[in-house]
Amino acid sequence: MKLSQKTKYALRALQVLARERERGPVQIATLAEREDMPRKFLEHILLELNNHGILQSKRGKGGGYQLRKRPEDVRLSEVVRLFDGPLAPTPCASERAFRPCEDCKDVDTCALRGVMREVRDATARILDNLTLADLNQRADAAVLPSGTAARRATVGR
Repeated sequence: MKLSQKTKYALRALQVLARERERGPVQIATLAEREDMPRKFLEHILLELNNHGILQSKRGKGGGYQLRKRPEDVRLSEVVRLFDGPLAPTPCASERAFRPCEDCKDVDTCALRGVMREVRDATARILDNLTLADLNQRADAAVLPSGTAARRATVGR
């Protein structure tokens, strides 16, 4: 499984919004600059997250985007599936979007399918059990180079 750039940007943006949740909405321009993301691309990502109930937007002065859900309630698997689709590395291993591989002679006896289901199950087990809150806790625990932690602690201040 390889995460798309869209998914990586979504997760990074959500991390910031999880940290800033109590401070209110964050403007797209601030978030794009802070995380060094293309603004137009980020706009599309945030709109999709908004449309799926993960974010909410506020217009006007003091507006921007903020989490609709608590960071503890946003699972990484939800975000990955939203942007990248099923977690399975092959279509025959997917639980939500199963289809036989084009070159498969017998799905029931395919040894590779069994291995790919194990990969899918392990990936799902990890991503289903990690939330935005967990991601930020891991980031906080990481040893960061001098000055990086302070820069990441605030958005556009």
